[in-house]
Amino acid sequence: MIFPDHCKVVGLASTRPCGDRVYALSRYLLRETRGGYELLEVTLDPAKKTIMRDIVSSRVLATPAEVCCYPEKVQLNDRARLVRLACESGYRCTVFTGLEENMTFVLDPDLSGFLTVHVYDVIPPRPTLSASLKEMEALGLFGELSVVFDHHIRDISRVPADIYPCRAAGYTRTLDADPLEGGERVAGCLTATQFCMECYGTDFVLENICPLELVKEEPFIARCCRAEREGTKTWNDKSGAIVHWGASPATIARSVREVISRWRMR
Repeated sequence: MIFPDHCKVVGLASTRPCGDRVYALSRYLLRETRGGYELLEVTLDPAKKTIMRDIVSSRVLATPAEVCCYPEKVQLNDRARLVRLACESGYRCTVFTGLEENMTFVLDPDLSGFLTVHVYDVIPPRPTLSASLKEMEALGLFGELSVVFDHHIRDISRVPADIYPCRAAGYTRTLDADPLEGGERVAGCLTATQFCMECYGTDFVLENICPLELVKEEPFIARCCRAEREGTKTWNDKSGAIVHWGASPATIARSVREVISRWRMR
């Protein structure tokens, strides 16, 4: 796969205001033909120090019949999404136009070289960790990391229980508002266990809903309400990171980078 690290190395050859010379940073050219774009790889004259430079050699990487243009403007820094879209296009080369009219391309798309980070979260209410990662990914925050996220989301509402954690999730009987009467099946975690034992004793059955119970793949990032568990560590013999229930986007992003760095140093 060829996917330029930055759109600055991709030039659009539609007019020739300086003859056959091209911009100094150009390494690839998208040249317009009657049949569509042709993709070229170019080598520029290394002896020149000018902004516009002569091409000393070039080769065709993709013919117009092998190139398609994605019809909508995209966030060019969301690299994983662009590779996915290129894979779906059915063409060897897919050309993308950015939100600011910059252009890039993906040639012979392949996601196998991207690292998969497994995300463990729960609903309802909003799966804050999972949703935050999707929002940051869409902004291109992880673009240069060559990473994709596999989201494992457990629906707590499907857990067979008599009482659930809190009213925020929309349940009618919850630990934060209703007392236990004895013998209930409680959807909760270690924190819920401690709360119930301190307030009501041991006459209840716990259905553990902590996202950490889901961890089966690595590297991972998971959400948990226990502050003492936060950090980059091993859980269930899997390498990853644990962030608090209310972790900020900055903390989540930093944790992802730490997980990836730790994994790739192994």
